[in-house]
Amino acid sequence: MTHLVPPPSTSGKTLMERVEDALLPLVNLVFLLLMFFIVAGQIADEPLPELPGASNLSEQSAHADLLVTASGDWQVTGEILGSENLIHRLPPPDPDRPLKIAAAESVAMADLETLFRVLEKGGYTDLVLLTEPAS
Repeated sequence: MTHLVPPPSTSGKTLMERVEDALLPLVNLVFLLLMFFIVAGQIADEPLPELPGASNLSEQSAHADLLVTASGDWQVTGEILGSENLIHRLPPPDPDRPLKIAAAESVAMADLETLFRVLEKGGYTDLVLLTEPAS
């Protein structure tokens, strides 16, 4: 009986040698990708812009519409306000100008969430939280 399909040509190589030959292009590709990302990461190494420091709240008062102190108090122009009269002392909501909030670094997220809910009820949809980078 004759075979209709000839046996595969191995050109004298073992199975392991053929697998190694098939992996070589993959290894080359991974190496080139690694080199690309190393070079691209070095080229785009730009420092971050300076952010206003929220630890110095007196300096922030010139830039922020609302200050949140370390004790969780809300201040507008140096006056401590509660949730019932905060909205009336802030500038009206403006879609072109977000409300700027400076918070002390020790303020808990739960306190900020309470503030955000009050501001949302007052019609403020765009907020900017002034922070400083971690040192």
